[in-house]
Amino acid sequence: MKTILLTGVAGFIGQKTTEFLLRDGWQVVGVDNINNSYDIKLKEYRIKTLKIMNNFTFINMDIENRISLNNVFKNYRIDTIINLAARAGVRNSLDNPYIYLSTNLNGTLNLLDLAKDFDIEKLVLASTSSIYAGEKMPFIEETCVNRPLSPYAASKKAAELMAYTYHYNYNIDITVVRYFTVYGPAGRPDMSIFRFIKWIDEEKPLKLYGDGSQSRDFTYIDDIAEGNIKAIKRVGYEIINLGGGTKPVSLNKIITIIENLLGKRAIIEQSEFKKTDLKETMADISKAKNLLNWEPKFDLKKGIKNSVEWYIKNKRWLKLLKV
Repeated sequence: MKTILLTGVAGFIGQKTTEFLLRDGWQVVGVDNINNSYDIKLKEYRIKTLKIMNNFTFINMDIENRISLNNVFKNYRIDTIINLAARAGVRNSLDNPYIYLSTNLNGTLNLLDLAKDFDIEKLVLASTSSIYAGEKMPFIEETCVNRPLSPYAASKKAAELMAYTYHYNYNIDITVVRYFTVYGPAGRPDMSIFRFIKWIDEEKPLKLYGDGSQSRDFTYIDDIAEGNIKAIKRVGYEIINLGGGTKPVSLNKIITIIENLLGKRAIIEQSEFKKTDLKETMADISKAKNLLNWEPKFDLKKGIKNSVEWYIKNKRWLKLLKV
C-alpha cells in the first residue's frame, strides 16, 4: 500500500482529497496545524469525518517546523506529497502578508527540500487562479503572470518558482494545480457561497463588495479532489488549471440560486469593490483534459444544492460559526 503525505488535511480541499484517496486504497498521513485562520470548529468537523476511516493517520503539526516535518519523513515511508497547506484568501493577506509568505513559501520549501533528502519523486502543489489577476481570459497556464495584486497571489507564485528549481536541480516530478473558486459542502466560511447561504438563511445582511456583477469560474469540491489525485501522474514539471470550464457566473446569479433553494430573500449590504479582487475569472482547462484526462462533472446548480442541503443538515452547530 502506497503512502501519501497530505498537508493541510483539515482544510476544505484537504479533507475531500483525503477521503477520495482513502477510497482508492492509499494510506494517508495527514498533517495540519489547525490554525485559527477561520473558525476551527469546521476544521475539527472535517478531521472527525476522516478519523473513522481506515489507513488514515493525523499529525497536528506545522509545515514551517522543519525538525518536526523531518521526523514525519523518518517515521513513515512516504511515496508522494500533496501540499495543500496554505494561508488562503486575497483580502486577509493584506492584513498579515508575513504569515502568508512564511507558510506558503517557507513551508513549501521545507517539503521540497525533504523530498530531495528522502528521494521522493512526486509532489503535487496547490496554487491559485488569483495569480492571473489582470491577464486576458480565458486564463492559460503559459501566461507570464508577474503582476500579482495581493500578497497571497505573490506567495503562491513564489512557491511555484521554488518548486521549479527543485524539479530542475533534483529531478522531482512536480504538478502545480491552480484552483478556480472552489465551493461545496463544508467549504471555507470566508468564501462567498458559504457566507451567502448562511446570511440568507439567518436573514442577516449579505455583505457584497461591488454590485455583484463580478463573476467566477466556480469549481465543485469533488471535481477538485479528483483533479488532485489525477495530478499524481508523472509529468515532469507542469502547471495545470483546475476550473469549472464553463462561462463565468456572477455573484448576483449565485445569490438568486441560493434564494430559490432556501425560499428566502437576501438583504443586500453593498460595499465598495476591493481592488485586489478579480472582476472575472475563467480557466482554460485544455491541459487538464489532455494531460490528466480530467474535466469537471458537477454543474453549478447541483453543486449549490448539495451545499445548501449540507448546511441545513448541520445548521444546529453552523449557526455558531464565525464567517
